[in-house]
Amino acid sequence: MLPKTAEYALRAAVWLGRTPDKAESANHLAEAIRVPRRYLHKVLQDLVKAGFVRSQSGPGGGYRLDRDPAEISILDVINAVGSIERINTCPLGLESHTSLCPLHQELDKAYAAMEEAFSRVTVAQVINRPSRISPLCEVDAGNGK
Repeated sequence: MLPKTAEYALRAAVWLGRTPDKAESANHLAEAIRVPRRYLHKVLQDLVKAGFVRSQSGPGGGYRLDRDPAEISILDVINAVGSIERINTCPLGLESHTSLCPLHQELDKAYAAMEEAFSRVTVAQVINRPSRISPLCEVDAGNGK
């Protein structure tokens, strides 16, 4: 339902949010979150432009969050790389549809509900949610993490 770019941006934000004071190289990050390196570069540029990620060059450089993960909502990350497309006019271009038909009204309501839900959840909440499964990490059979 979400564009691949938004999924990749969320993966990057969550991974970087796990250790917000540590810079990650783009190569390591791409491998860790299973995103093609070239695609990740574009996503990271968008996150830098939005003020969520900082790029550091030189030894020990890489990418790190530039804001507290508790201040970044899932919707913020999605909006940094695109947005959830709402339906404002008839997608079919029917001139007689001066407002949305019942089908498109329902679809738009669902998109609005998704925006609302994503705005209530922060990157920190995703990272800190009690679960035997850590986001983006293989579960170790020995200790559940």
